[in-house]
Amino acid sequence: MSVVDEKAGRSPWEPQEMPRPNRAARPDADPFYVAPDGFEEAAPGDVLRFREVEVALYGKIPQQVDAWQLLYRTSDLHGSPQVSVTTVLMQRGAVAETPRLLSYQCAIDAVSATCFPSYALQRGAKAWGAVPQFEFVLVLHALRRGWVISIPDHEGPDGHWGSPREPGFFILDGVRASLRFALAGLTDDTKVGLWGYSGGGLATSWAAEMAPEYAPEIALVGAALGSPVGDPASAFTRLNATLHAGLPTLVVEGLRRTYPDLDRVVRAHVNADGLALLESVDDLTTVAAVRKLAKHDLDRYIDIPLADLLATPEILEVFEAIQPGRTAPTVPMLVVQAVHDQIIAVDDVDGQVDRYLDNGVHVTYLRDRLSEHLSLHPLSAPLTLDWLQDRFDGRPVPPSGVTTVWSTASSFGAVRDLLALAWSTTMAVLGRRL
Repeated sequence: MSVVDEKAGRSPWEPQEMPRPNRAARPDADPFYVAPDGFEEAAPGDVLRFREVEVALYGKIPQQVDAWQLLYRTSDLHGSPQVSVTTVLMQRGAVAETPRLLSYQCAIDAVSATCFPSYALQRGAKAWGAVPQFEFVLVLHALRRGWVISIPDHEGPDGHWGSPREPGFFILDGVRASLRFALAGLTDDTKVGLWGYSGGGLATSWAAEMAPEYAPEIALVGAALGSPVGDPASAFTRLNATLHAGLPTLVVEGLRRTYPDLDRVVRAHVNADGLALLESVDDLTTVAAVRKLAKHDLDRYIDIPLADLLATPEILEVFEAIQPGRTAPTVPMLVVQAVHDQIIAVDDVDGQVDRYLDNGVHVTYLRDRLSEHLSLHPLSAPLTLDWLQDRFDGRPVPPSGVTTVWSTASSFGAVRDLLALAWSTTMAVLGRRL
C-alpha cells in the first residue's frame, strides 16, 4: 500500500522513506530536513519525505506511541515554495473507527531549531528549556481520546518567530500532509481541529484565519486558542526591560529574518552591542533566552529613543501586519485567557476577540480570574479538549460572547478531567503505554 493517499488531490510526487534515526540530530545537521531537488513542483501539503521516529518526554523518557515525521511542501509569507516538518502521533497500534485529526501548535517562541518540536520531542534531543518539551504531556493526554495529532514546525525551517500568516500556511499544509499520509489512517474528509497556547495560540489564530482562502477543502470544525497574544506589538513594548524581556528580543530576531526592511532599520539604529545581543539568541531555547535577557532594556542599545524607533514607517507596517484578528475565521472558536496574566495582557486578547466578534465570528471567550499565564494552560486543557470533542462530534456550540469566570477548572467535570491529566502525566513519566 502506498504511504500517500492518492485520492487526496495531490500532485504525482513519490515521497522518499528514510530510516528511523538512531539519535536525534539538530535540523541544521539532519539531511531529513533538506528540501529535495524539484520539490517546488509538488503541491502544497505533498509529503516529500517521511520516517518513523521515537519520541520521548524531555528527550529522555521514551513514550509508547507511534510517531512519524513528514517533510512536506508548503509556502512562505510571500507565496514562494518552502518546506517544513510535522510530527504525526497515534496511540500505539490503535485504529480509530472514526478518525479525527488535531493539529497542535506548540509555543516554539524561539528562533533556534533546537526548539522546533520535530527535534525537541525526539528521544535524545538536547533541548533544555524548549517549551514544546513541557507541553508534550498535554499532547500525550490528548492522544487518549484516540485522535491522530499533527505537531508542525510552524515557524518553518528558518525560525520565523512572530511572522504573520506564514504560520497558518505551514500548519494547514501540515494538516494536508497528515491527511495524505496513509499510515495515519486518515482521509481527505477527516474532521480537523486546531489547538495552541501562547505563541502556539497565536500560530493557531493564523491557521484559522488563513484556512477559508488557503485551504478551504480541509474539514476544519473548530479552533481553540489559549492566551493567543492578541497584539504582538503591544506585548513587545510592555515586556521590554521586564523579567520577560527575552521574549520581545526573540520576536525582533525572528522578524528580522522575515522582513528585510525591518532588518535594515535595526542595523541602522542598533549599536554593535545590541546587534550582538540580538544574535546571541540564535542558539538559545526560550527559557535560556528569558533567563539570560531578564530586565534587558532595548532602549540602551539604540541611537534614538525606542518610542521613536517603533514609530518609523517600516516598523509600524510590520506591527500592523503581525496583529491577528483582522481576517475572519469561518469555524467556531474557543479562546481562554487569564485576567491576571503576567506575560500576555488580557486587554490585548480582548481586542483580538472583539475584532473577531465584529466580523461575525462565533467565539466562546472565557476570561479566568484565578490563573496566570503558566498555570492556565494545564488547568484549561480539560475544558479545551471537551470543547474540541464536541466539535468533532457535531454537538451544538456554546453561546458566542465573553464570560469572565473564577476558574476554567472549577466544575466537577474539570476536576475529574484534571485527575485524568495527572494520570496521563504519571504514565508519561514512567514511560508506560497510554
